[in-house]
Amino acid sequence: MSVNDTAHNDNFAWNRQVYHRLKLALSLGLRRQLFLAVCDDLHLKNQVAARLHSTLAYPVGQVLYQSSNAQENSTPAYPRLVTLRLNLNDPNPIVQINQWLANYPPPIVGASKDTPGRPFPIPAFQIVGVEQLTKQPVATQRLFLHYLRLSEQYFSTQESSQFLESNLLLWIPRPWLSAIKQSAPQFWRCRTGLFVFAGEPTPATQNSGYPERFSRSGSLDLGNVEQSILDESVTQAELRTAASELKFKNNSDFTAETQGNGVHKIQEASPSIADLLKSAPQQQESNLRSGSGSNNQSLSSLSHISSELTELVIATINTNIAQDREDYLQLQQILLEIEELHEKQIIGEVLAEAYHRLGTLYRFRIEQGESTLENLMVAIIAYQEAISYDETSPQLPDILNDLGTLYWMLYRTPPNSEEGQTYIEQAIEFYQLALKMILPQTHSETYARVQNNLGTAYGDLARFSHPSENWEQAILAYSEALSYRTADMDSLKYAACQNNLGTAYWHLGQYNQPIVHLKKAIAAYNEALVHYNPEEEPLKYGMIQNNIGTACWNLAQYEQPAQNLQLAIDVYSEALKYRTPANVPSACAATQNNLGTAYWHLANLSQTTKQARQKYLQLCISAYEEAIALAHSLSSTSLSFDLLASYNNLGLAHYQLVIDKSFNGDTTRSQHLEVALDNHLQALNGLSKQPEAYQTTFTYVVKTIRAFHNELGIQGQNLALSKVPSQLLPEILSKL
Repeated sequence: MSVNDTAHNDNFAWNRQVYHRLKLALSLGLRRQLFLAVCDDLHLKNQVAARLHSTLAYPVGQVLYQSSNAQENSTPAYPRLVTLRLNLNDPNPIVQINQWLANYPPPIVGASKDTPGRPFPIPAFQIVGVEQLTKQPVATQRLFLHYLRLSEQYFSTQESSQFLESNLLLWIPRPWLSAIKQSAPQFWRCRTGLFVFAGEPTPATQNSGYPERFSRSGSLDLGNVEQSILDESVTQAELRTAASELKFKNNSDFTAETQGNGVHKIQEASPSIADLLKSAPQQQESNLRSGSGSNNQSLSSLSHISSELTELVIATINTNIAQDREDYLQLQQILLEIEELHEKQIIGEVLAEAYHRLGTLYRFRIEQGESTLENLMVAIIAYQEAISYDETSPQLPDILNDLGTLYWMLYRTPPNSEEGQTYIEQAIEFYQLALKMILPQTHSETYARVQNNLGTAYGDLARFSHPSENWEQAILAYSEALSYRTADMDSLKYAACQNNLGTAYWHLGQYNQPIVHLKKAIAAYNEALVHYNPEEEPLKYGMIQNNIGTACWNLAQYEQPAQNLQLAIDVYSEALKYRTPANVPSACAATQNNLGTAYWHLANLSQTTKQARQKYLQLCISAYEEAIALAHSLSSTSLSFDLLASYNNLGLAHYQLVIDKSFNGDTTRSQHLEVALDNHLQALNGLSKQPEAYQTTFTYVVKTIRAFHNELGIQGQNLALSKVPSQLLPEILSKL
């Protein structure tokens, strides 16, 4: 069980309260207010920021000042809240705000012959996109913190700056909160409100959780990302594939499509495309807002474009957190062009190209991190329309690959978890269709990309049904991708695909032929490791070392336990050189947890000497304590292992030291027993809704109290019982 699994309902209620408090704070319109909103979940952040923008930017409609004088023109809309995406080339939010105000000064309202009028209030500003700094060079990250330090004067002095007349909301992920506290302390002290949202961390677009979505050639590639760290404690080990690089294999269904030159024509698979376009899920559109207002009137009156596409585009305009009017004008121009082409009955390549441009525009939005439900659906529908009007385009393989990736992302976008299997299966169909149109000999890069993407999609499908069969398909796909993606072509993509292959073998080893498949997993991981320089790619290097450690630990359950556990310990220790508390505390905690479990198993091997057993148990305790301490420094939703299991494991290690008759440590037996009992009770407190795990932990509590009696007599037992919650005493006493 992962701690994250139990937090959804509480998180929802918490986030709703935080949202309403933040909305109220912004609505007050006070001067010189600096708000910090902390959110690790990129999707949640986008949704909340967009909702704030849509509800606060134009709260009283499209006309904010209606003149009582018929001779005077009404003032057009002027926002109460402006959303700016941080300029990554020059990450200075204050300059961006002042530049926006210079370009869009507040209009003067109420002017007449007798009165000069008054300027409309300065809007509030929310800054998004800080999480993208993680992908930038260290110099750029430092520059951002430098600008925050420089901006301290605006908050601490009376120096003139227009933005001081309003308030500022800065969206940041948790790691940047720590960086700001340390590197811009005065800026931190100037804050007037801190709003912390709960949610799982979402890595940046090329990191875990989001594959390399878009290649430079313009085709989606869900790859070149690090595999996620160990998802749960090693005793329930599972390596996640959420962040794997997406590409695939040409299996027996596709081998007939290898003759001839160039790209296959769409007619060869037209029935499949027609079926796909008809069956593509559209049920989400009913949940999307259609929007209104004068800016959208020309769009809502379009008659030839499908109503669902038009409504979706309007919804993205109403909730769009893009910064300027140019974005809206570009969308309007494309839609009006499509409408005109329909009216003139100019169908075919020209109309398909217009739809393709619309889809690509939204794809670029998604690439920038705006993977909202609305943006995904617009891109999907636009690309599907493009295919329907030109079934012979040379871009079809790339479009089909992109459609597969967009459906894969749709599965990853809340609230689509219930429909997840449908979306993944849809993605797989598009990938397979793209592969039928590609000759690997002439389009090796595209072919490898699609095969890799398909492999990751099969890995996700394995979570829903037929895990063994789907992991086998994933292995075939990754292997086929590696036939055309060599280390000489792109060493990092090759390494990422090898890592994905290793993880697929690891998963398959949980269902059949564990020794064979775990050894293949280790071989693939080691091949990936060769191509990562620990100085240049320390996090990925550490991540793969962690994966090797988990595979070795797993293999130790079947053969050569001492040798494989020692190997697991060695590579976990190597991983911790790069997965440090400062760099990646959550990943460091997971690897420390894994290291503790490996030491625990090594201590309990029959061939381990008593002296070595005590040494290993002490090392086990140190690793678990480090993992738990790091976990406490983070939000619980940032963890990828079972913290409650770690408490239990730490308690068991202390208990074992005591019952070992050769114990000669510098800590008394009673101290070890007290720590063991405290940890088991901590775990028990969080397991009330898991009957089986609760009962196991309850048994540990009873055994530990008995050990108190055996070691310290009735006085020791009374000491132990004094630590137990009163509601548990009747049941515990009946077991003693």
